Amino acid sequence: MPRPEKQLTPDESPRDWLGAEVRYWRKERGLRTAALAALVQVSPSLLEKIEKAQANCGQELAEQLDEVLKTGGVLTRAWKMVRRQTEKRRGETERPNPGPLEGSVHSHQGRILDSETSLPSGSPGPMYRRAFLATSGLAAFAPKDLAALVAPTAPPELPDRMRQKDIANVHAIADLIHREDNAHGGGGLVGVIASGVMQWAVTLLSVPCSEELVAPLRAAVARLGIVVGASRFDSYAHEDARIAFKLAADCAEEAGDWHLRAKAFSFLARQAIWVGDPDRGLTYAEQGLVRADRLTPTIQAMLQSARARAFGKMGNVSATLAAVGAADDAFAKSNAADDPPWMSYYNEAQHHGDTAHALYDLAVLKGQDPARASRRFEIAVDGHGDDYARSRAISGTKWASLLMAAGDPRQASAIGERALNDAGNLTSQRAADDLRELGRLARRYRGLPEAEYLRERISATLQA
Repeated sequence: MPRPEKQLTPDESPRDWLGAEVRYWRKERGLRTAALAALVQVSPSLLEKIEKAQANCGQELAEQLDEVLKTGGVLTRAWKMVRRQTEKRRGETERPNPGPLEGSVHSHQGRILDSETSLPSGSPGPMYRRAFLATSGLAAFAPKDLAALVAPTAPPELPDRMRQKDIANVHAIADLIHREDNAHGGGGLVGVIASGVMQWAVTLLSVPCSEELVAPLRAAVARLGIVVGASRFDSYAHEDARIAFKLAADCAEEAGDWHLRAKAFSFLARQAIWVGDPDRGLTYAEQGLVRADRLTPTIQAMLQSARARAFGKMGNVSATLAAVGAADDAFAKSNAADDPPWMSYYNEAQHHGDTAHALYDLAVLKGQDPARASRRFEIAVDGHGDDYARSRAISGTKWASLLMAAGDPRQASAIGERALNDAGNLTSQRAADDLRELGRLARRYRGLPEAEYLRERISATLQA
């Protein structure tokens, strides 16, 4: 009779968290320890010890595990946290402790990432702290005071009782993060801000609130959870993103907001597809479409395009084309006046870019006609303005990759050059990975000057 697996304690330390993530992704991919060990060429006993935080995982092994398990870089990121903690502790043991300076800010030593701050009584448990405080101990901010967010001098002040203006602040912050994330990507300062404000928003749920403000507060936190999750997804902080999206879905359900609930499930679907689990992504998209009669045509189109992307990754040609058709039919009925204001981003450019990604997989993986995806990518690139520079860069890069794989490499190189002009200004892991894919495809055309120059520019951009 097999022994039961040891219960892991991911909140104990970064190394424990890394081990728990290895086990999580191994099971997600349906692999036994011995099978995974063989794929990365280590002993099963070493892998078991890494999962139990009884042995160190090197950078090269973390990168191999990410590649085999298709995590999107989760384990390499976790390895970096382990290294930072080790270096920090080594530094602390090598220098004398001079004691606190007068007027200095005291930080609370955390467990999982050594950056956790103390939360007020009644705040969410370790699962939420682990995700939302993972990269920042930042305090809350009002839209007027970004400096206080980046360098807080005191714990966040919570209102004695929720008021309408507090809820309006949550919406204003969500709008700010959404705008900056789409223009610049989810890394850098945008990521820092996103991590910090989620701590504040979650604690607001424990503040006394009048009955008529309960639903609006939960809807506001759901909206913020979606934009924070989107930012964390873009910077490959996948666990943070998953929990933010799930919190958003729960808050939206409690608020009775079917549109926000659908948006949360749409992002859960897209993230699952991105990290290599299209089956789960399809399930999330279907969950979002529950009671589709309560959703606007635009939101239905958004979810149908997520279904199409899942089917595309599965290589299911007929189901992908049917889902793209359903998305087009829904979008044809769109009326901006019926949509919530935060859906204004889903315009013609966004719709064509989303559906083009599904058709891209059919062209590259199944040999289908690339012209259908190419035309949609062209509409997306032409239609996205500077406010959505990341979407324009990603669609342009994918369009170039499509033509590099199944079209004219000279045209692909020219389109890739334009996409690089946008991508070079972003802090987006997704955009960077798409550039790597384009660079790999361009290798097929060694000796073609345009493709060689494009590869050089991609390499320089990624290094920068």
